[in-house]
Amino acid sequence: MRRVNKALACILSAVLLFALLPYLPVRAAGTAYYIDSLSGSDETGDGLSPATAWRTVPELERITLSPGDAVYFRRGGVYEGTLRFDQCAGTPEAPITVTAYGEGEKPLLTTNERAEVMRLFDCSYFTVSELEITAPNGGGIWIDAKTGPSVGVTLHNLSIHNIQNYKVNARDGLSAGAAAARACVMVKGLPAETLYPVNDLTITGCEFYDCGNGVSLWGAYDQSLGSPWADDEFSDLAPVYNENTLVENCEFYDMDAEAVIVGICRNALVTHCRMIDCCQGEGTDENGNVLYYTAAAWFWGSEYSTIEYCEIAGQKNVGDGMTVDFDSQSNHCTYQYIYSHDNVRFMCNNAKTSPQVGNVVRYCLSVNDDQGRNKLCSPTGEREMLFYNNTIIGSQRFDFDGLYDSYFVNNLIVMADGAHLNTDLAAYFKNGNVISNNCYYNCISGPLAGAKMNVKPGFTGDDPADPASFTLCAGSPLIGAGYALEDDLSLDFFGNEIESRNIGCYGGKGTDTPYRPESPFAKLMRDFRWLISYLRAEITRILADL
Repeated sequence: MRRVNKALACILSAVLLFALLPYLPVRAAGTAYYIDSLSGSDETGDGLSPATAWRTVPELERITLSPGDAVYFRRGGVYEGTLRFDQCAGTPEAPITVTAYGEGEKPLLTTNERAEVMRLFDCSYFTVSELEITAPNGGGIWIDAKTGPSVGVTLHNLSIHNIQNYKVNARDGLSAGAAAARACVMVKGLPAETLYPVNDLTITGCEFYDCGNGVSLWGAYDQSLGSPWADDEFSDLAPVYNENTLVENCEFYDMDAEAVIVGICRNALVTHCRMIDCCQGEGTDENGNVLYYTAAAWFWGSEYSTIEYCEIAGQKNVGDGMTVDFDSQSNHCTYQYIYSHDNVRFMCNNAKTSPQVGNVVRYCLSVNDDQGRNKLCSPTGEREMLFYNNTIIGSQRFDFDGLYDSYFVNNLIVMADGAHLNTDLAAYFKNGNVISNNCYYNCISGPLAGAKMNVKPGFTGDDPADPASFTLCAGSPLIGAGYALEDDLSLDFFGNEIESRNIGCYGGKGTDTPYRPESPFAKLMRDFRWLISYLRAEITRILADL
């Protein structure tokens, strides 16, 4: 009988414990390791508590990280060397974490070697946060998938700087890691060593500055099938896309070269970032000849990816230096809600092979991107492109040839003095395009097809450094004058609800600022001044070529 009662008691206890499980405190999974360069000890410490912390980075080679494990660096300390994390896999519920503890400045991880400060090879559900990283002769973080797909890596609130920020005379190497590329973050490389993707990568709240390059994202392609620079389509090379990359709320500034490259990605999103004074290397020799080309944020071989809500300014690279660039078979990619100013140019597409398809540029504001030619299409053309409701102020020459089955509507283009639109009649009468309801101001719009305007826009302000100056007065003739193009957007560039289909990036019904129309005589004189400026510029160009 006692045995029966004892067995029954055990069963009842188990049932009661199971019932209480949702309410009992759960011990966090994983082991915490501590490194303290200020007061830790490699001789006596075991790394398992702040009081028994290790002092240096090489002590991490003693351990193998498992799901839920965490490595903590004491704030205010300096930690030299390369951290190599190979095949460290957490889980969505128990990621592996490398971060900071204590009070004070972020821990500084650094190396003087020609190497990366951190390598994450074949790591999944791995989070790195709250660290400062420098590498005067090397690179920041190299993420790669060597033996299988990597998934769920997160970089958060990092400050990465002092990464080989000096002038070069060629593009940086992209195939041998972050150190070779002078990069803060390198994902795989171009060409990649293996055909495994890095998926669900998240980079948020980070600061990248005083470096050669920022974040360089690359998937892979099958090199045995050829080269993306050959005449074959990129799709013939069996691309392996990195899926679902997010770069959000990051700052990029003071860089010799590029901020973000979205290369061979699908469903990537770069949003709410600032890219200021990137591409500071002009890329020319002593005679002014272009040696290499860089741009702040561009697509290469990607699809269904977006760059949005970003400020891009101050690029100096003469060959490129543009904000909008769909490069080498980037299809169904989008730039939207971009504030671009004081760059060499606003747009220049550079696909190498067959025409690109389905790319979109909408609700962007470009101001004084006026040092080079804007080229709407790649050399091989753009099909089914949507370029609409953009406001472009102070543009230099704008080339429109190479469009097929595309929409170029509702754009407000105010040309720089002496600049002009370079049009290809075939693009408008033979290629199935809709080019309509645009305003071309400070230029003679020539044979551009469709309804068009050459009128004073009626801007609210007169400060070119203030985006709000480019909203429209209620009396502007551009209010309600746009083409009825259907899309899924509800907000204009300024964050206002779209209440009216206007010309330009403003979608409201107008501000209270009075509109002062231009008199016929003033318009005639403006067109005359533009013609004189244009002829002077053309004569200067012809003489320079002699």
